[in-house]
Amino acid sequence: MATRAIGPEGQADDRQFFLASALAMAAVLVAGFSLNIVMGRSSFGAPTLVHAHALVFFGWVVLYVVQNLLVARGSYALHRQLGWIGAFWVVAMIVLGCLATLAMVRRGGVPFFFLPQQFLVFDPATLFGFAALTYAAIALRRHSDWHRRLNFCAMTLLLGPGFGRLLPMPLLTPYAFEAAFFAGLIFPAAGMVADIRRTGRIHPAWHWGLGAILLTAVAIELVTFSPLGDALYRAATMGSMGESVAPLAYPAPPAG
Repeated sequence: MATRAIGPEGQADDRQFFLASALAMAAVLVAGFSLNIVMGRSSFGAPTLVHAHALVFFGWVVLYVVQNLLVARGSYALHRQLGWIGAFWVVAMIVLGCLATLAMVRRGGVPFFFLPQQFLVFDPATLFGFAALTYAAIALRRHSDWHRRLNFCAMTLLLGPGFGRLLPMPLLTPYAFEAAFFAGLIFPAAGMVADIRRTGRIHPAWHWGLGAILLTAVAIELVTFSPLGDALYRAATMGSMGESVAPLAYPAPPAG
């Protein structure tokens, strides 16, 4: 959510759609993590790293909603000022996201419906895909139509954890990751439909954004089941409890 230059007035007609979508995306994430707490699958007794990770990621969600709200209200100056925070916030998200993933893999704490090696690959890869789209949006900040759509697709990549806590993931094995990952595509699909209804065509930014999302998914699958994935897992788990966990076998579900 870097600075957003508002183009011709005709490009501002979709502001309410992007605000409503930002709120819906935030609702998916809040609902998913709230359900996890209610069901007793997570608690506030988690390690400090987990809390820091959660704080930074939900901070981004709040920033994304606020930025769309500011644009919808025409507060462009404040939007631009806050926008540069996002450019640096992404770095913290990548660092903490990768550290949290590494910690879970090293302690052998990967959810039983994910392959440990796939989990090690897909969390960081999704973050890098998110960062690539976000920085592309920053580079195109003077073209608001491109900027907002690329940011939208970047946000889509963050929805997997929310959908993963709402969907019946154990029943979706061995495609649990894919189900949670691709569930978020309902949002770009809605964006394309909204474009067609409003202008009669799909904005090309959606094609680039969706292409980046799909490329991220393909890269995850290729790396997971490759010698590179094997090497990454060995390096990540060396000297830890995770070293004894089979990287390409589903962990046993919790007792009871």
